[in-house]
Amino acid sequence: MMKITVAKFGLFAGCAMFAGAFPIEFEQENPPSVAQVVALDECDPATFNDALGPDFCKNVTLGAATKLTDLFAKAKAGTPDPGWDFEPDTVNVRKQGTLTVVDQGGEPHTFTEVAQFGGGFIGVLNAPGEDTVPECAGGFSRVAVARTRILQGSQLQVTGLSKGEHLFQCCIHPWMRVKVEVK
Repeated sequence: MMKITVAKFGLFAGCAMFAGAFPIEFEQENPPSVAQVVALDECDPATFNDALGPDFCKNVTLGAATKLTDLFAKAKAGTPDPGWDFEPDTVNVRKQGTLTVVDQGGEPHTFTEVAQFGGGFIGVLNAPGEDTVPECAGGFSRVAVARTRILQGSQLQVTGLSKGEHLFQCCIHPWMRVKVEVK
């Protein structure tokens, strides 16, 4: 009789933890030495290329239908397009590991380390009241920002990160953010 009660309790506790009743944080004790972040966007080639030049948006993703005017309107309203994102939002990597950032969207992005998340260098894409962070100021006229640019279909390697938390954002679309934990 006792074994059945213990087994039932164990089954209950396991199901409850799985369902989130008892939040448990799992710390990755041995993070990978190589991790990947993917930059995604849903630029509509017709509207972006009409306004920004031929082949600016090279999106081939089905359903990539964010019109340029909609992107600006959503940012101005403080509700940026969720289809423009770095995935995953949090990454763990071993100290001296390599972080590979791949642009699988249709247009360029940056992967810029910042001290604090904030606005990018295109003011109208910043959240209302959000100032450009110092690391993004000046845009591509600064070599430090230009070095972090990722073109469509290309990748960027980030190495030599010290132990601790690192914040990265796109200086063009500043709601695209990721936290990197180096262990």
